[in-house]
Amino acid sequence: MVNIQYGELVGASQVIDAAAGQTYSIQPGGTDMIVTTPDGTLVSYNPGDIAWLLTCTALVWIMIPGVGYLYSGLVRRKNALTVLFLTMLAMAIISFQWFIWGYSLAFSPTGGKFLGDMHYALLRHVLETPVPQANNKVPQVVYMIYQNMFAALVPAVLIGAAAERGRVLPACIFFFCWATCVYCPVAHWIWAPEGWAFQYGVLDYAGGGPIEICSGVTGLVYSIFLGKRRGFGTHILSFKPHNVSYVIQGTIFLWGSTFAANVKAAVAITNTNLAASFGGLFWMLMDWRLERKWSAVGYCTGAICGLVAITPAAGFVGYGPSIFIGAFAAIVSNLLTTLKGLFAFDDAMDIYACHGVAGIVGLVFTGVWAQKDIAATDGYSVIDGGWLDGNYIQVGKQLAYICAVWGWCVVPTFVVSYILMFLINLIPGCKFRVDEEGEIIGVDEVELGEWAYDYIQIRREVDSTHGFKPAHPAATYVGAELPSTHVRPSSINSSEVRLRHQHEVAANDGHGIQHGEESRLSGRTIGGAAEGPSTEPPSNTREAGPGAFKGHGILHEKVNEKQPSDMV
Repeated sequence: MVNIQYGELVGASQVIDAAAGQTYSIQPGGTDMIVTTPDGTLVSYNPGDIAWLLTCTALVWIMIPGVGYLYSGLVRRKNALTVLFLTMLAMAIISFQWFIWGYSLAFSPTGGKFLGDMHYALLRHVLETPVPQANNKVPQVVYMIYQNMFAALVPAVLIGAAAERGRVLPACIFFFCWATCVYCPVAHWIWAPEGWAFQYGVLDYAGGGPIEICSGVTGLVYSIFLGKRRGFGTHILSFKPHNVSYVIQGTIFLWGSTFAANVKAAVAITNTNLAASFGGLFWMLMDWRLERKWSAVGYCTGAICGLVAITPAAGFVGYGPSIFIGAFAAIVSNLLTTLKGLFAFDDAMDIYACHGVAGIVGLVFTGVWAQKDIAATDGYSVIDGGWLDGNYIQVGKQLAYICAVWGWCVVPTFVVSYILMFLINLIPGCKFRVDEEGEIIGVDEVELGEWAYDYIQIRREVDSTHGFKPAHPAATYVGAELPSTHVRPSSINSSEVRLRHQHEVAANDGHGIQHGEESRLSGRTIGGAAEGPSTEPPSNTREAGPGAFKGHGILHEKVNEKQPSDMV
């Protein structure tokens, strides 16, 4: 930018080519930013539009950890941190890809109908160029970072397919390659003025194709490549979400942030809220008919289906249709969650049913209920509408777009991306799936060495399994006597405990831990030199006798954190 001044640009258009002799005047007292670019072009930017779009950018960013918290609450405790961490890694990897060539491939103005070129590579020319999609009222740099958030959101959604068995490093490589081969072309089709779907008149307000269908189909393929989790089809995977509070928190981030995923504020926000509300209610009712329980997880899942389905329609349909779209998408997605049982694929987070299918539902009904007078509320959008306006061909255009996006996601993913995943899988250290030992112990431990909140997990379970004594066996315990019987924990002699013992041996140079030595795995001295293993019940038993607390360090430490007055 060569020169910036405030005022009101008066001319034949929002962009004035002074070098070509176009006349203009700048009225003082205006609030627009009048920018003179290096080639002599004058552009009028609206500070309010810029501020709103940057606010939207910050709020859409919150959707990424929102997805992470949602997935983290749904999986088992030993895998909770990895899936949350992967969603944040998606933000970093896609931002790098977006800087190099991602934004240019998706939105360069000199590209073709199928894909952009390298005009904006390394973010060149984004500072001074206006955005035609925003009526030339904001610069490309603002639109670029806004679209960056959506590009990062898609792999964050699809990586739920790796829940409880996927590794970190190959996922990061896949993020970069997949965004280049799959996401950027689809985003160019519908959001770039040069794209074929944009020119064909397809209606996709906020990403039913590039965000929802792409994430749903790719998540399905990712889960098929990884294979089924250990214990698939048995009671082992019949577990409840370990933290429903995380599920609700993630839904809050997604629901509230979706309000900002638009530039046509009032109508789109109202439609989004209605679709999410009725989607949540109808999914909860669908679950209640079977379980006779009011499921918080079901409500959150249905709300997300409503948010997904209204994504392509939010700025085009009225309030009544938005209710139908949200409710219908929740019902269909709920019924289709049984598909993974029929076809024996392990889509742990139901990504295809909740994103792929709900996105298709939203796109189809956009063609039915889109209205040109609603689209025109931003002052410059002009569409032919849908069935309500007598434009019956619109549904056909929507279906053609759905088939193209679905097909493009399937062909590159099942062919190109599947081959890509196969090749990445051959690189030393880049296998997509953890081994059976890692799956039993937990992906958090083998991939990160950290946990979501259970920082004493190994120490507690080693104590409870092997009956280790505390470093200060003479210490006494504070608390009431418990009943005289105790229940042996179900984990004793299980494969998980066996593998933990192998880790303990490996951590101590190949020999078992001796009393009086320091355990490298649990990080403390075990008993005394002359002491043997404790014969008392493990410290994490549900019921214990009068002496059960004696000689078990982890419970001693936790109980003595409390004062006697705090104990019941």
